[in-house]
Amino acid sequence: MKLYFTKMQGIGNDYIYVDCITKDQHVKDPSALSVRLSDRHFGVGSDGIIFIEPSASADCKMDMYNADGSRGMMCGNGIRCVGKYAYDHGIVKKDVLTVETLSGIKALRLAVKDGKVSTVEVNMGKPILEPEKIPAKFPGSRAVNVPLSVGGRQLHVTCVSMGNPHCVLFTENTDDIPLWQIGPKFEKHQAFPQNVNTEFVKVINRSEIKMRVWERGSGETLACGTGACAAAVACILNGKTERSVLAHLKGGDLNIRWDETSGDVFMTGPAEYSFDGSVEI
Repeated sequence: MKLYFTKMQGIGNDYIYVDCITKDQHVKDPSALSVRLSDRHFGVGSDGIIFIEPSASADCKMDMYNADGSRGMMCGNGIRCVGKYAYDHGIVKKDVLTVETLSGIKALRLAVKDGKVSTVEVNMGKPILEPEKIPAKFPGSRAVNVPLSVGGRQLHVTCVSMGNPHCVLFTENTDDIPLWQIGPKFEKHQAFPQNVNTEFVKVINRSEIKMRVWERGSGETLACGTGACAAAVACILNGKTERSVLAHLKGGDLNIRWDETSGDVFMTGPAEYSFDGSVEI
């Protein structure tokens, strides 16, 4: 069987997108396929696969798998590309659309230029702060600036869920952190029963941060939309920034705003095509 796909990226967070709406494409083992095609030496190369599917409750549905084959609940950079694909390919021809995910239905507002989507604002919903719902094994109603022993070091972290679990810690220098060593220790830490994404954040000023991300199931990625949202929320909870933050990630920038009235977090950033292709599966 030949599988047709489109490679897309949001500030370097790249996925293989499979159109299951306009094309009759069904994969028996998407987890194994994601492991095979995500390999950057022997496959297509990506942070995972996202299937764009019909939805009974939204304009379309995204079903995502990480590079290690694990199923993802939500991806902020990935969902922006879903919105661009759906609009540019005529699946949904409106500038506000909804996408079903495993962490709920998300609303997207599209900025269209010359008939194509350039940037997308996503209502990422309300952050989940209760440790048992993240899930994270900390006492109390919130895990804000709480101690955590990792690799023999006592650190302080803030935990947030944006539909997937995040652990945020602040540092003076993000460049020199050996993420390949410390990232897995966070990801598999016993405090996080479903593993965790980890953000290492430097606060530049009250409206600007710099960060690196270790994603569960994918390792260090150039960007993580939910991670940027979690980092901004953590900054606000710790009194380090205002409610609107420009986040600098390795792959580019995202604008994050935590609305005080609704309690929703809004993320704005680009979505771009890389190439189309096909592969025998």
